[in-house]
Amino acid sequence: MKRVITVTVINQSGVLNRVTGLLMKRQFNIESITVGHTEQEGISKMTFIVNVDDEQKIEQLVKQVSKQIDVLKVNDITDKSIVMRELAVVKVVAPPNLRAEINAIVEPFRGSIIDMGKNVVTYQIVGDPEKIDAFIELMKPYGIKELTRTGVTAFVREAQVKPAPHLSIL
Repeated sequence: MKRVITVTVINQSGVLNRVTGLLMKRQFNIESITVGHTEQEGISKMTFIVNVDDEQKIEQLVKQVSKQIDVLKVNDITDKSIVMRELAVVKVVAPPNLRAEINAIVEPFRGSIIDMGKNVVTYQIVGDPEKIDAFIELMKPYGIKELTRTGVTAFVREAQVKPAPHLSIL
């Protein structure tokens, strides 16, 4: 089962190595990893997608990562309402006579052209991993010349508070 783990850390040299080393030592396969600055100076957030067979293993992992130097907070956000995004850059064989057809497929994915050559178009797609996978499958028949994905970044959604009903006196 895929789990989404976020780790908030002090941005110090070696912290990524210590966290990934712990995952490796515990034999977790990291399917995706992203790291970036947060709104706070000197603080970064890591997002891991890991495969876990046992629920108990993930609890142990969270506890062990929490004890690492420079780690401020660890959360398994898999079962929460989350916002999850990934970026893919896909170079597709697209001769001029097929571009309108390919662009019609790209449009519902809200993809954009970021580079164009004589017989190749490079698209940028942003969304959840399933959306990226679907786009890639649709582009395969045309010929994918090159593909790269950034990895997933995610966080918990804000609670949606319903406004109080307004009372009106008529």
